[in-house]
Amino acid sequence: MHETVIESGRSEKYYWQDLWRFKELLFILAIRDITVKYKQTFVGVAWAIFRPVLTVAVFVFAFDKVAKIENKSEIPLQIIIFTGVIFWNFFAMSFQQVSNSITGNANLVSKVYFPRLLMPLSSVAVPLLDFLVGFVVMIPFLIYMGYTPTFNILFVPFFLVLAFFSAFSLGVIFASLNVQFRDFQQIAPLIVQYGFFVCPIAYPIATIQELSWYPIYQWINPLAGIIEGFRWCLIPNYQYFQWDTIIPSVIFVTITTILSVIFFRKKENSFVDYI
Repeated sequence: MHETVIESGRSEKYYWQDLWRFKELLFILAIRDITVKYKQTFVGVAWAIFRPVLTVAVFVFAFDKVAKIENKSEIPLQIIIFTGVIFWNFFAMSFQQVSNSITGNANLVSKVYFPRLLMPLSSVAVPLLDFLVGFVVMIPFLIYMGYTPTFNILFVPFFLVLAFFSAFSLGVIFASLNVQFRDFQQIAPLIVQYGFFVCPIAYPIATIQELSWYPIYQWINPLAGIIEGFRWCLIPNYQYFQWDTIIPSVIFVTITTILSVIFFRKKENSFVDYI
């Protein structure tokens, strides 16, 4: 692939050069993950459609028909849940894939050196593909429901990047710790499970906006602003999103991304000792 020999412990300057030179490996790992994910499946990537659709159906039935929870927004509950689930699935899958990226590639880590950061980066390929497939299906659904997206849809990549770095930064920290302490393999699914209910995914943000603790909620849950921003991109005249609510998210993503990469680089050379 490359004749250049890369040695563990090279300076930061050469590390980032090495990371760029090994971009081919990034694509190889990404294609491998996608192939493994959908190999020998009957419907293939269509699972990216079935999962969110079934989730929406279950929660609409549970909240609207059984619990009869009042929808305080003017948006149909199906749209609220669908847009939230599509976005949450991308974050949750990315976070879990990144968290397990080092231990899942133990054979590569123990055999040859290359910038290990390639493994967390490549592991986001499957969640991104699932998101794109679900997104393509969601647009006709919104149009059918009478909510034709406007030019706001052009901001989707911005919020997707924020979600990516949120999942990547947290996942990289877990991946680094997971090599030595396998307990983090059990913690990551719990974060995903409980985070689904902590974030405004299966319920409209209007349900909690009037509560006294909502301003605090915005700062301690940066994903809430990102999810609401995604809804603003897709739902015309969506009035429950304000741009100032994205400030905590941007601050969180910036700080955690920088700290996670620094932490990963400090731990990287010791991975082979624990794999």
